[in-house]
Amino acid sequence: MIRAYKFLMRPTMGQAQALGEMLRDHCSLYNGALQERRDAYRHVSRTSIRYGMQSAQLKDIRAFDPERQGRWSFSSQQATLRRLDKAFAAFFRRIKSGETPGYPRFRGVNWFDTVEFPKDGDGCRWDSTPHDPVTRVRFQGVGHVRVNQHRAVVGKVKTVSVKREGKRWYVVLTAEQEQSEPLPATGSVVGIDLGIANFLADSNGGFVPNPRHGRKAAAKLEAAQQALSQCERRSNRRRKAVAKVAGLHRKVRRQRLDHAHKTALDLVRAHDFIAHEDLKIRNMSKAPEPKPDPDQPGAFLPNGAAAKAGLNKSINDAGWGVFLTILHAKAESAGREVIAVDPRNTSRTCPRPECGHVTKENRPTQEKFHCQSCGHTAHADTVGALNVLRAGLVRREAQPA
Repeated sequence: MIRAYKFLMRPTMGQAQALGEMLRDHCSLYNGALQERRDAYRHVSRTSIRYGMQSAQLKDIRAFDPERQGRWSFSSQQATLRRLDKAFAAFFRRIKSGETPGYPRFRGVNWFDTVEFPKDGDGCRWDSTPHDPVTRVRFQGVGHVRVNQHRAVVGKVKTVSVKREGKRWYVVLTAEQEQSEPLPATGSVVGIDLGIANFLADSNGGFVPNPRHGRKAAAKLEAAQQALSQCERRSNRRRKAVAKVAGLHRKVRRQRLDHAHKTALDLVRAHDFIAHEDLKIRNMSKAPEPKPDPDQPGAFLPNGAAAKAGLNKSINDAGWGVFLTILHAKAESAGREVIAVDPRNTSRTCPRPECGHVTKENRPTQEKFHCQSCGHTAHADTVGALNVLRAGLVRREAQPA
């Protein structure tokens, strides 16, 4: 199995400058390769440029510009060209599937924040000074950079990446490990229902409160963004305002990640089997389509966009997608089983085996469930979690051994 590690780096001022120049030059290489592809396709010959053709040009590019492109690792530049190739592959895949294509865009210097080294030892070296009690990572053209390694790296390091977040620099490692020992069996199974009022409800009647990190930081973010909008372009004041807004967003993102990790870990430790709804989060958070008014050309009918915007904001603030990704990763590492089930009517179906009545009238309010057939009452989210668990167990039994 592959596991990622992310550590804060402590570069000197000279090293931070060199890291910034490395990102700048890789960004220039990315944009140049993108421009070449655009120009070739716009030519009357409609030529398609592939990764192999652009990678073959790297030797000449490095020889032509030794003070910039020639300073950095050849393999990291190949990784940047592969990154562009993947962007085009995703573009063509979206066209074939009928999705919004999203043609690859040029990257500004402040938008290009990651450089990957595909192999440890080729242009980079993790733990480059093993005799030193302080962990360091070496990058070609930068030197040995101090790393704040807060936990041990288990397994063989495969790839090393440099990542910039605001004024901070991180090193991201991927390490190949043997499958870890599964956690001891608990004999417990659970279904979970994700929500807005509560982050999740489980089939045992428990609830995890929704921390609403984004809403708590909304006032500070609004003030910081208003101050940013009043700054002159390319001024020191604007740069400071941009850094402040980015710092607030980064804090909210880290709080959301921390909550997701802790909640997922509690579930994985307590249960052998976890069932959850197979939510299409991107579709759920889409803005409603406008409705043209047939009686007034150029006018539109009310479509509930304002109310839907508030719901979309709450869905994004909850971070369901991040949580489910982390839950699946932790469950795989711990030897637990996680299954996603169809979420339709899970909170409208009576959970009693002898009833099973389904109607939207069973849920008169957001929190209350009252079966119109048998009179069973419960919290609607708990009912949803019970039905999710039942569907998950059925699906597990139906899967081939």
